[in-house]
Amino acid sequence: MRTFGLSDFWYILYAAQWTVLLSITAFAGGGLVGLIVALARTAPSRAARALALGFIQIFRGTPLLLQLFLVFFGAPVIGFEVDPWTAAAVALALNAGAFLGEIWRGCIDSVPKGQWEAAAALGLKYRYLLRDVILPQALKIAVPPTVGYLVQVIKGTSLAAIIGFTELTRAGQIVNNATFEPMMVFSIVAVLYFLLCWPLSLLAGRMERRLAVSLAQN
Repeated sequence: MRTFGLSDFWYILYAAQWTVLLSITAFAGGGLVGLIVALARTAPSRAARALALGFIQIFRGTPLLLQLFLVFFGAPVIGFEVDPWTAAAVALALNAGAFLGEIWRGCIDSVPKGQWEAAAALGLKYRYLLRDVILPQALKIAVPPTVGYLVQVIKGTSLAAIIGFTELTRAGQIVNNATFEPMMVFSIVAVLYFLLCWPLSLLAGRMERRLAVSLAQN
């Protein structure tokens, strides 16, 4: 056992970059999955809607921790060796994709039906209707909740410590095991999470207020 020192602080701070990188990777992957899911949820095809709904129910209806275990321990069973980084990124991206897909589906559905009907009356094919009329309007509505959800992705990366990925929480565990100063160590970890999440929460709130004013003026 040793005393908590400056080197321990720098070690925890260094690990925070892996939390940021994992969050960005998971959010980017989740955004791609979420877009596919949202488009499938609003597609004319009943099969596409059913598949998308099933995906959402599975990943929103089971714990993220369980999903991390299934990817990390399940991939080798089917012949894919994955490291903790890859497993965490894949599981977080799939989980984020389910939530973002449902958020964006709601944004697409919130576009007034008159816009859909007017575009259809002009003879636009479905893909052009989405690209040129519906999605640009849905994007404006989707930005605030999407930024807000990024906070949940950052906090969700803490579960990657369970499968051995050394991010912010895991670094705190390692330092605490060496120093036995949990109040000091995990207070620093909590402050770093707060500094990562608080600006995004403020930004999301500000964007929601601006959107509300814009919609009221329209």
